[in-house]
Amino acid sequence: MFKRVFLFLATNLAVLALVSIVMSILGVNPQAFGGLLVMAALFGFGGAFVSLLMSKWVAKRTTGAHVIAQPSNEVERWLVDTVRRQAEAAGIGMPEVAIYDAPEINAFATGADRNNALVAVSTGLLRAMDRDEAEAVLGHEVSHVANGDMVTMALLQGVLNTFVIVLSRVVGRVIDGYLGNRDGYGIGYYVSVFVLDMVFGLFASMIAMWFSRYREFRADAGGAALAGRHKMIAALERLAQTYGESTLPKQVAAFGISGGIGHGLRRLLMSHPPLEERIAALRNASPEALREGLAA
Repeated sequence: MFKRVFLFLATNLAVLALVSIVMSILGVNPQAFGGLLVMAALFGFGGAFVSLLMSKWVAKRTTGAHVIAQPSNEVERWLVDTVRRQAEAAGIGMPEVAIYDAPEINAFATGADRNNALVAVSTGLLRAMDRDEAEAVLGHEVSHVANGDMVTMALLQGVLNTFVIVLSRVVGRVIDGYLGNRDGYGIGYYVSVFVLDMVFGLFASMIAMWFSRYREFRADAGGAALAGRHKMIAALERLAQTYGESTLPKQVAAFGISGGIGHGLRRLLMSHPPLEERIAALRNASPEALREGLAA
């Protein structure tokens, strides 16, 4: 927990320092609208891309993942060979392959580059799944890498962050003006911005999670294309039978094979669709739709 807090604080302090230096050099006034846009873009995209660039390192540190540099047993050899075969089929560079200690059935992929990614599986998955099911899960994660999902999510998050920053401050100035402050920067402005950042941030999270759920259907289709439809369905059915809350850190949880369960408003904030919907989508998918799951 201490390491996660430290990494979060260090990343945000680094972004703040960089933004301050860049704006000082450019002579940008954040109180002017143009300055506000520049400030919002620097903050919005800066944090998203710093997180993306650090994603592999953070994932290894927070999960304690052991990268298989040289297979030491038959299971590790099978994992590396399977990922290599799937990476070649998907047209990407060989990802690093790792195992992390966790009781849940899960796996994740991360990395800023399609040709320099990380695919990791939990010890719980290796214990609970047979080779066919595990192969499908690996195909799902390789599909995330082949589709450039990590970069796309960072771009989307950057755009959403920028809009949240700009809209909350523009609306905050309008509200403060109605309260009688001519310059638009009274106490009403700061209170409004604080509240609007949370409100608009909630809506931005809903949009990001909608895309995340869409991306999961594509990764399932890609996993089916790489390993076989029946293997991917069997893997999802196994997950449904043994579902447990994910222990993956927030930075990589959206790229795991297993997601949460929710209803109502909570469903709108889920990174993964319900497993029964994913299974139904695979059963009904055409061969062309499965191949499109690997289309970048």
